[in-house]
Amino acid sequence: MVGRSSITGLPEPKEKLAEGLRAVKGLGPYLWPRDSVELRARVVLAVALLIAGKLVNITVPLLYKRAVDALSAPGGAAAAAIAVPVGVILAYGLARVMAQGFNQLRDGVFAKVAQRAVRRIALSAFRHIHSLSLRFHLERRTGGLARAIERGIAGIEFLLSFMLFNVIPTLFEIIVVSAILWRLYNWQFAAVTLATILVYIAFTFIVTDWRVRFRREMNERNSEANTKSVDSLLNYETVKYFANEAHEAERYDRALRAYERAAVKSETTLAMLNLGQGTIIAIGLIGIMLLAGEGVAAGRMTIGDFVLVNTYLIQLYQPLNFLGMVYRNIKQSLTDLEQMMSLVKIRPEIEDRPGAPALAVTRGAVAFRHVDFRYDPRREILRDVDFVVAPGAKVAIVGPSGAGKSTIARLLFRFYDVTDGAIEIDGEDIRDVTQDSLRRAIGVVPQDTVLFNDTIYYNIAYGQPGASRAEIEEAARLAHIHDFIASLPDGYQTMVGERGLKLSGGEKQRVAIARVILKAPRILIFDEATSALDTKTEREIQASLAEVAAGHTTLVIAHRLSTVVDADQILVLEHGRIVERGDHRDLLSRGGIYAAMWARQQEAARLEIEGDEPAFAAK
Repeated sequence: MVGRSSITGLPEPKEKLAEGLRAVKGLGPYLWPRDSVELRARVVLAVALLIAGKLVNITVPLLYKRAVDALSAPGGAAAAAIAVPVGVILAYGLARVMAQGFNQLRDGVFAKVAQRAVRRIALSAFRHIHSLSLRFHLERRTGGLARAIERGIAGIEFLLSFMLFNVIPTLFEIIVVSAILWRLYNWQFAAVTLATILVYIAFTFIVTDWRVRFRREMNERNSEANTKSVDSLLNYETVKYFANEAHEAERYDRALRAYERAAVKSETTLAMLNLGQGTIIAIGLIGIMLLAGEGVAAGRMTIGDFVLVNTYLIQLYQPLNFLGMVYRNIKQSLTDLEQMMSLVKIRPEIEDRPGAPALAVTRGAVAFRHVDFRYDPRREILRDVDFVVAPGAKVAIVGPSGAGKSTIARLLFRFYDVTDGAIEIDGEDIRDVTQDSLRRAIGVVPQDTVLFNDTIYYNIAYGQPGASRAEIEEAARLAHIHDFIASLPDGYQTMVGERGLKLSGGEKQRVAIARVILKAPRILIFDEATSALDTKTEREIQASLAEVAAGHTTLVIAHRLSTVVDADQILVLEHGRIVERGDHRDLLSRGGIYAAMWARQQEAARLEIEGDEPAFAAK
């Protein structure tokens, strides 16, 4: 079982390097895509340019040595003394240009491969997150998921850019340079070089592994601070209503202080790592330069040899120092990548059965067959809920808050699977058809319509992406919002703001109605669609809903009973059970729970009309 981070609500990544490397292995199909000959050819060409660039880079110090030896050689003809080093110097300069040219060409050739891989991985992660259950999304911490994906994608970009074309080539260059030093001089040069590198790498690996926990804590505290920030900004109006700006700032600052402490630990241990790496490199440089100096003094080596050794060491020092930084980032990237890949590996709670057909709605009949449901085994939400909504009929579900009314709508959309019983549409169990076809057959107008931070046009068109402008405007007319939109300076291109906050509650509900009209489903759900509106707006919206519902199978979840008096059947839900059913007159005549609710609401409405303040409490 995968553990979860207490901060992000996401799977906790394992600390073993092997786990991260397995995540890297999963990138293979994206770097060598079977469906693109062009991208595979680019990979081959990039590798060829990489090898060519490294080979040319290794020859540069050899040409430098020849130039120095030629210039320092005693005697000889003046022309020869000039011509030889000039030719070597030109070759040296050309080699450096070629090395840089190969590297830049390599990066340019591979750029399309890397960016296509990042795009496909990001899209895959995005789609997978949308496939996860409502339970997962309700349990996650706000902002934590987005940060995990953001860091994972950044980790992939780093691994593709640096690990493939810097780490592996640097190791190759170290081996070749050591072999050259052994061949030209003796094994001691190669031994000192390799020993320095091995000690450096071992020290870097050990200390970096130790530092991972500090980096992870910093990531978690960063996610927590981001969560607090996003949550506060999304609830901007609530903060203002209660004048709690100072409280929110203090809450955010507490999270920032925790992040600050974690970041200081991370930076302090990084300084320790850098100091150790610099010390190891300095000791290696001293050792090999002493060997070279002794060789020159003994006459076994020339000034050019001394320069060659020094140049190779400087040439290796930069990538070796870079290797240390890259390894630290690789460890961080592997941690971030593993966390994202662990998220992607989460199996969706609700999945289509293999070979499941699309739902074919012919009549639009909805049936709940003795449905039981529990979010948690210890907490029963629905018990033996059994009812039928005939094609074209309107059935209302009423009851106190927490009775399970909205849960019925979520089960019909198959956001959850029932614990026992079945839900059918036209006789087909919704578990036996594809989720996509099921949800396309149902339209909903929720209590709290949340709009995308885009234009009114986009939000209406969301009901049927690709609809024509004429169809969108017709849907707006049917929802009685076209005239309002036309009166705006930017018309349909008006931005609605974050979560649609620039529109009133009634305007948002009309946009929701318009996009349901555009979707044209056979089955409609009105989930307390007017409970948050004032009486006048509620009546206007109810009239629009009645027009939309005509001829459709409709399930209405309501708090205000006055909105469902025309329902063909009313179900009274209490503690997850249907305790009464019938039409409005029938239920009133029984004098039961429904009749008592009706009496209370009518009295509250009367007091409100008379301007009696206790009416609020009566509700």
